[in-house]
Amino acid sequence: MKVFHLNELTPTKLKAMSPKELELLPYEIRDFLLEKISLTGGHLASNLGVVELTIALHYVFNSPKDKIIWDVGHQTYVHKILTGRAGRFDSLRQFDGLAGFPKRAESEHDIYDSGHASTSVSIGLGHAVARDRRGEDNEVVAVIGDGAMTGGVAFEGLNNVASAHTKLIVVLNDNEMSIDQSRGGIARHLSRLRTSQTYLGFKKQLKKTLHGIPHIGDSLYHGFEQLRDSVKYATLDKGAIFEELGFTYFGPVNGHDLPELIGILQQAKDSRQPVLIHVVTQKGKGYINAEKNPSYFHGVGPFDRSTGCAVSLSDEQTYSELFGSHLCQLADQRSDIMAISAAMVDGTGLYDFQKRYPDRIFDVGIAEQHAVSFAAGLAASGFRPTVAIYSTFLQRAYDEILSDICLPGLPVLFMLDRAGIVGADGETHHGLFDLSYLTEMPGMTVLAPKDGPELVAMMDYALTLDHPVAIRYPKGKIWRYPYPEGVSISPIAQGCELLGQPYTGQAGRAVTLLAAGRMVQTALKVQQMLAEKEIASELLNARFIKPVDLKLIIASRQRTGALVTLEDNVLTGGFGASVLTLLTAENKVDGPVLCIGWPDRFIPQGSMAELDAAFGMDAAAIARKVEAFLGR
Repeated sequence: MKVFHLNELTPTKLKAMSPKELELLPYEIRDFLLEKISLTGGHLASNLGVVELTIALHYVFNSPKDKIIWDVGHQTYVHKILTGRAGRFDSLRQFDGLAGFPKRAESEHDIYDSGHASTSVSIGLGHAVARDRRGEDNEVVAVIGDGAMTGGVAFEGLNNVASAHTKLIVVLNDNEMSIDQSRGGIARHLSRLRTSQTYLGFKKQLKKTLHGIPHIGDSLYHGFEQLRDSVKYATLDKGAIFEELGFTYFGPVNGHDLPELIGILQQAKDSRQPVLIHVVTQKGKGYINAEKNPSYFHGVGPFDRSTGCAVSLSDEQTYSELFGSHLCQLADQRSDIMAISAAMVDGTGLYDFQKRYPDRIFDVGIAEQHAVSFAAGLAASGFRPTVAIYSTFLQRAYDEILSDICLPGLPVLFMLDRAGIVGADGETHHGLFDLSYLTEMPGMTVLAPKDGPELVAMMDYALTLDHPVAIRYPKGKIWRYPYPEGVSISPIAQGCELLGQPYTGQAGRAVTLLAAGRMVQTALKVQQMLAEKEIASELLNARFIKPVDLKLIIASRQRTGALVTLEDNVLTGGFGASVLTLLTAENKVDGPVLCIGWPDRFIPQGSMAELDAAFGMDAAAIARKVEAFLGR
């Protein structure tokens, strides 16, 4: 029996609850999350872990007047329930449905459209300074996880809080995880803070004792700062870094003890200084399957709630898995191969590599800039590092790729997982910009496989080069091009690949389809649809995005009379734009050219099929565009 009407819950109604109702509310919310996410899929473990913390935040603070800023944002499902959106959870992460991340257009309680990590402190500081300049009195709270703390920009923000002379509350949600296990010095420091009750007990007792002395207690307490620091360094080894950055440190706090959380947050609200509250939570709390395997249930598809097993099981290999297995084979043959991940060992397919070669893989945390510069050092020292990062996250390291890798021409292999449209995670996660930002970098070779076997061949080819290479491939199951029996892919070094027979008819009566990556599969369907309209075509697989195989492209267009480029990237600065630029430079623009790609806007969430159809990127829409193009 349902105790609460979650569909009607708001922060105002939350504040009116009795202690008994508050005690029962977390159970009701966890049950709701399991019911809904088991049907739609989504970020489960992280949301189960922040139930009490989210309730306490909305109980103490007055959203949206008080600004609650969520780092990454995948843990905001409870926040959405408490702010009147429970009734929309059947549409979670679906086309035109409830977003899986904060969205300002969705609610006034969503302060920032987050999706990438480590930025909440800086954004919160901006809100706090703006508040002070306007003479307002609202609170600003930045909620950041220990995984996001591994990103350098988080510490850039923390470092600037003291010098800004403003009040900011930072809530550090410490579950010892980002997506994979948190690693590095920050994780070790937080572990010492979690376990060092010696210092925390001393500090609490000292304050209680001295404040109890009439008239002189407060003065004595402030005079003991040097003694407190001595004890702090003695008990915490290198000390509580957050206090050195100018924060009043509260914690560690049990993140599942609602009364304790409410009390600590109220203290922070009453403080006039920057405060950092260290909250310890359990990822997956309340669902035994997620508690045992939080990485799997971080982002999960529909599953059987009773067993935790996925509803749709498939033995088909993904591109990520194929990359990981082949890198293991290459590492078996070459001792100079290293692998680097930015908190995504499992997500990028490196799980088996980590088990087989634990001393040759480095998970640097959510620190893409460091990952790239670290790879530069390895490459300059004679190793062959492979940096495996989602396309959307690699763009955070643009300058390091350009200056630390391309400028010295170092042989680093970038594997760009989830390139192109990715589906339900929406705007912040689509990998639609890598062709634009990588092709402009001097010395960078950019490859896009049409299928699984070509991905393997490109990895082999990349290791024969002595300069940087980026291979971008889509999310999901691998596809195989239907070659005729006895025919295999042509050598990768040849550039473009002509698929099928060349056009032998009269020039000007056909079209060349120049497709990159997953768009080859779409282009095959377009060919069939055009043939039904008696429109002949040649299909070129544009394996080399850079350098462009201009010779083969020009030859094909001379045979057909027209050229259409297809890419799973924004049109602005993308592959089609590169081809047009080179054709202009070669004075070879005598025939018509049509470029097809994603528009100059942020693409929303939805399945890949839904988004292709909605934005004219499916085969039927492209065939109509080509037919109209040739008609003109």
